[in-house]
Amino acid sequence: MRYLYLLQQAIIWIITIYWLYQMVVSFCSLIKLKDKPLKINKEHKFMAIIPAHNEEAVVGNLVESLQAQNYPRDKYDIYVIADNCTDDTAKVAKEAGAIVLKRFDDAHRTKGFALNWFLKQKIEEDADYDAFCVFDADNIVDPNFLKNMNKKLCQGEEIVQGYRDIKNPNDSWVSAGYAIFYWMMHRFYHLARYNLGLSALLNGTGFMVKFDLVKPNGWQTITLTEDIEFSLMNIIENRKVGWSTDAIVYDEQPITFMQSWSQRSRWSVGHLQCMKHYTKDLAKGVVEHKTLMNFDGLLYMFGMPIMVLTLLLLVINTLLFVGNEMTTVDLVGNFVRYLASTFIMPIIIAVVILKLDKRDIKPMWFGLLCYPLFMGSWILINIKCLINPNTKWEKINHVRDIKIREVA
Repeated sequence: MRYLYLLQQAIIWIITIYWLYQMVVSFCSLIKLKDKPLKINKEHKFMAIIPAHNEEAVVGNLVESLQAQNYPRDKYDIYVIADNCTDDTAKVAKEAGAIVLKRFDDAHRTKGFALNWFLKQKIEEDADYDAFCVFDADNIVDPNFLKNMNKKLCQGEEIVQGYRDIKNPNDSWVSAGYAIFYWMMHRFYHLARYNLGLSALLNGTGFMVKFDLVKPNGWQTITLTEDIEFSLMNIIENRKVGWSTDAIVYDEQPITFMQSWSQRSRWSVGHLQCMKHYTKDLAKGVVEHKTLMNFDGLLYMFGMPIMVLTLLLLVINTLLFVGNEMTTVDLVGNFVRYLASTFIMPIIIAVVILKLDKRDIKPMWFGLLCYPLFMGSWILINIKCLINPNTKWEKINHVRDIKIREVA
């Protein structure tokens, strides 16, 4: 039992230090910093890239919102990659004003493969673009998106994640859970790290990358989460991902739990793939570059191991109780603290986020009550993926016909 007690104490210290670090960093989101000065004053030329698989119901609204940008129209082109489409995605996108490229490759169906296929063509053409922005077909884009991304380029940023807002937060408790989760991540993860000079992470859509960074090899990712993977690849090279609160893109989220389970399972498997391929290189980057940014990137990989350690701690506490090394009061206290942090604290944090972002709480009340279920289900999803890491990609259907003027 002595060795079990020592293991318990070691795990407690590891978990405590990990979450204290996360809390300290999160508080830095409340710091207001002066805007970075411009290094150059230029209107850069952009590619807006939209990988789309059977998205005829929504892709037209996205192209329409991109056509209406408050940015010189000759300074950006809109490309839609109709990826293995069997519907009218290509037709709808072309009629809306996009340049459409059709791609058929049934063996390589994810966004990463589509981006690589497209970008390699543009690299071979030596296309005269300064940067590219990537969107999901269900997005709609704020009119000032490119203007604000151009500002970031002028400030010297090379990779920037925009603010991923939600266009259907009140459709169900599931979409509300996504909304609260993203609003929390934007402030307590991305903004906090940007304020500290650390690296944010790419978040799937609504991001910008300097074109030169992918030359000559293209978009070389291999996992199911190409956005996180690309972020980690750059952190390893001591290159940070920037953040823009003002470059806003609106995203459609799943409304059923089974859709959410499928999508988040893919994210969890992608996280495991990134752990496998990049943890060693991230650790090497910490030693080589000796910066907090590299250390913070390495810590991101520890999210799932910390969850496993937390569950292991509960098991150890139970064993100590069975061996008469822990009182009933202490055991119950441990479980209550775990349940409170998992199912009560998320509601408090969610309310704080809504207040800080000056959002109306009333339409979100049901989502707030169900938010602990949304976050708690991550535990089951992660356990399932640790046991059976299914790498099959499953499409989430997008059907919400919402235009930019309805949300902006």
